[in-house]
Amino acid sequence: MQPVTRRRFCRITSLSSLAWMAANHFGLADDLDSPKPQAARARALIMLWMGGGPSQIETFDPKPGLAIGGPTKAIKTAARGIEIADGLPRIADQMEHIALVRSMMTKEGDHERGTYLMKTGYRPNPTVVHPSLGAICAAELPEDGAEIPRYVSILSGDRATRGGYLGEQFDAFRTYDPRDPLSDLTSYLPEVRQQRRLKNLDVVERSFGLRHPAQSKKTMHRETVDRALKMMSSEQLKAFRIDEEPESLRESYGDTPFGRGCLAARRLVQVGVRCVEVALNGWDTHVNNFGGTTVQTKQLDPAFATLIRDLHEHKLLDSTIVLCTGEFGRTPKINPADGRDHWPAGFSVALSGGGIRGGQVIGETDRDGAPTPKDPVTVDDLYATVLAAMGIKPDKSYITPIGRPIKLSEGTPLDRLLTS
Repeated sequence: MQPVTRRRFCRITSLSSLAWMAANHFGLADDLDSPKPQAARARALIMLWMGGGPSQIETFDPKPGLAIGGPTKAIKTAARGIEIADGLPRIADQMEHIALVRSMMTKEGDHERGTYLMKTGYRPNPTVVHPSLGAICAAELPEDGAEIPRYVSILSGDRATRGGYLGEQFDAFRTYDPRDPLSDLTSYLPEVRQQRRLKNLDVVERSFGLRHPAQSKKTMHRETVDRALKMMSSEQLKAFRIDEEPESLRESYGDTPFGRGCLAARRLVQVGVRCVEVALNGWDTHVNNFGGTTVQTKQLDPAFATLIRDLHEHKLLDSTIVLCTGEFGRTPKINPADGRDHWPAGFSVALSGGGIRGGQVIGETDRDGAPTPKDPVTVDDLYATVLAAMGIKPDKSYITPIGRPIKLSEGTPLDRLLTS
């Protein structure tokens, strides 16, 4: 054996550090030093995004009879001991499948920053673009023969549904009201001319690839074209055609863009899409909170409740997590305009399916609306729980484009939310 001089020791430790960084980059280090997640049940995620920040008091944490409660009443649910706001009677009937977290805590009370945090699990940082939870699902879960994008965003217009450091190929495919046909999926050229153009494009791409191999690989132009062509001819596109469903089911979801989006979400996960986000914007109720939330809950209630039931009837609920959240909640105090303002301390989220233990409540807010709920839950821990339920290691590390190692989540899974 060679003597371990100071120079040799430094060389060995340097090589070890490089090996560790390489292992992290390819997701190998996690196999060595991180705990194994529970056996995965979930294979897809449906995020119901309540854009604007819904009032927890008018949805999942009512305070009837109190000064902060306003006119909102509480109703019993199918889960013993759990009450929710009276504007959600159909969701109440599904509460045995739903878990509520009433003590969500963040430090972001701005719409854009709060949206970024609640969709990525990280606060905005100018040095890195974090992938959204949906992008992580698309990147980490098996493709299973999906010919259409594995991450679909319906009715959402914000910029947080991105692949971030995982790559632009995991950006969300954006679409709008499923009642309208998808655009730009049919070539306007005759088939003969289309094939001739593709052959000419192939010549150009091959020539560029020979002269600039690194740049050619980085642009991913060829892969993008191939994916687009496969999608244009895929039978899986029929998942967007909700008119194929019985009229009674469509009516149960609600004749709204959000209701139609939730129905499309069930059809999309059925064909292998890994994450579908459906947005219901309009919750920013600084003025006329009670009238505004009534309009919103009339859309949320039938769509969310029918989605749970529909997934269950198609034997998809055990393999699909449904997460209902916004960027923050609303103040317990009612302002002079009969509204509620931004409130990132002690708001509610709802989860169902995919190994989530329903019929329970985590956390508690007090009678006066103090910003210190019992049993607070961070976004880190919430998203680590969702990832663990999907068999994705929350502490898996990647090397970002600037050479910085970063974990998918800094949180710890909440075992009490997960079934054994």
